[in-house]
Amino acid sequence: MAIGAEAVAINGRQGDIQSFIAHMSSQQKMGLMLATSAIIALLAGGWMWTQAPDYRVLFSNISDRDGGAIIASLQQMNVPYKFAEGGGAILVPANQVHDVRLQLASQGLPKGGLVGFELMENQKFGTSQFLEQVNFQRALEGELARSIQALAAVGSARVHLAIPKQSVFLREQQKPSASVLVNLYPGRTLEPQQVTAIIHLISSSVPNLSIKNVTVVDQHGDLLSKVDESNTYSGLDPSQLKYLQALEQSYTKRIEAILIPIVGRENVRAQVAADIDFAQSEQTDEIYRPNQNPADSAVRSQQTSESTNVGQGEGGVPGALSNQPPVPATAPVTTPPPQPGAPGDLNAPQLAANAVPTSTRKDATTNYEVDKTIQHVRKPVGGIKKLSVAVVVNYRKVTDQNGVTGAKPLGETEKTQITDLVKEAMGFNKERGDTLNVVNSPFTEIQPEAMPELPVWKQPEMVELAHQLGKTLLIAGLILYLVLGVLRPALKRMNQPPPSLEVQTDEQPAPAVTPVIKQAPQISQHEQNLALARQLAKDDPKLVANVVKQWVTGP
Repeated sequence: MAIGAEAVAINGRQGDIQSFIAHMSSQQKMGLMLATSAIIALLAGGWMWTQAPDYRVLFSNISDRDGGAIIASLQQMNVPYKFAEGGGAILVPANQVHDVRLQLASQGLPKGGLVGFELMENQKFGTSQFLEQVNFQRALEGELARSIQALAAVGSARVHLAIPKQSVFLREQQKPSASVLVNLYPGRTLEPQQVTAIIHLISSSVPNLSIKNVTVVDQHGDLLSKVDESNTYSGLDPSQLKYLQALEQSYTKRIEAILIPIVGRENVRAQVAADIDFAQSEQTDEIYRPNQNPADSAVRSQQTSESTNVGQGEGGVPGALSNQPPVPATAPVTTPPPQPGAPGDLNAPQLAANAVPTSTRKDATTNYEVDKTIQHVRKPVGGIKKLSVAVVVNYRKVTDQNGVTGAKPLGETEKTQITDLVKEAMGFNKERGDTLNVVNSPFTEIQPEAMPELPVWKQPEMVELAHQLGKTLLIAGLILYLVLGVLRPALKRMNQPPPSLEVQTDEQPAPAVTPVIKQAPQISQHEQNLALARQLAKDDPKLVANVVKQWVTGP
């Protein structure tokens, strides 16, 4: 029965609507259709507006060639896109940015306008040696630029190589050089160690290229690879600076680790300043000891020589007479007595032996080993020249009998113990010039900085929620305005009944009765007005005919 009652009610409503539309004029029907269409269009537009995806940047600052290739790939993947910033950026829905980037990366897009060794794959037949060398240099420049662009702070890079032609003459050989232009992202900078890494990357990729011949410049024209007068890169070596910091932190941790169990974690502060010798030096010494006793020395070599000369000398007066032949003998021949030492003398042999000249010579040379010491010393790099340590210890907290907490300085015995512990932890060396200063002082409590709480309307979540609510409320407001401000008044005007006529006649007879037309009060129900008009026509048809005639002829 309930279902039947509902069906009857629905049929009654449909009948009322059909009856209402049937009594409408053509203009009223047209207005109703326009209002209904406007509401439907507004609802559809609002739904599409709320469902429109949020577009994010896929790629920006890309070349026209890469842009065309990316657009073609997006069309093949059926991914919606649009342009922004004068066509310099491609936007895709936010929920598809990462997926599309990965898919395009698998296709090698974007290429970035740089060509690498893939340029060598398209060599034409009959290419000259000069053209092959140029293509190889272009490919090498592109590969190096791609490697530099892998750095987080580098947006784009260009590499220019100057590779001279090899010569067989050593004097005519020229060293290659390179120039690098890096375009950094806004707000990014390159650290000195990063610049050094770029220089070594370029130098290691080109044969015979020295790091001194590599220049790095940023987009502002600032020279990043600064070289001093000694052709060495200025500033402390990053590895040396890192070693110094690590050494100081190591000593600091050792000191704090040994004092924290005694005074507490928040009651000790330590700082270490280390003086490190990074000079590289080599020393070679050749030492000779003074001459020692020959009896205690080792004989290296010994040489002895002896010579004796025996011979007869020529007598006579020096000159021409002694060199002339003897004069022939003349008669009478006389034989003089033999002279001492003459052949006829019996004592001649003994005298002759004593008269022969003799010379003797002896030489002796002895070489001893000479003491010699050769030392080749290479001093280690990074040796500690001096340590300066400062330690601050907070007052000890004490609580009296009343439960009041206060601070009390350390005693001399405790300070001496802390000083001795720090010396042992740091390896104190007085001869090296190490210094240590231990101070006992109350710490000032650092109040945490009160960060201003971010208002609710400035929080990102609330901003996004307000944005969505604003869209919904705007659409709802427009719909209410059309329904209540346009459609409802139009329906009311269409629902108003036509004016009814009441005839008032005078009591005095007249040959011709002229009815007085008076507008009856408005009746809200249309059916009642129709029933009243029908009843009036039945009761006095002549009066109704006169009224209609008067309407036709006019006043």
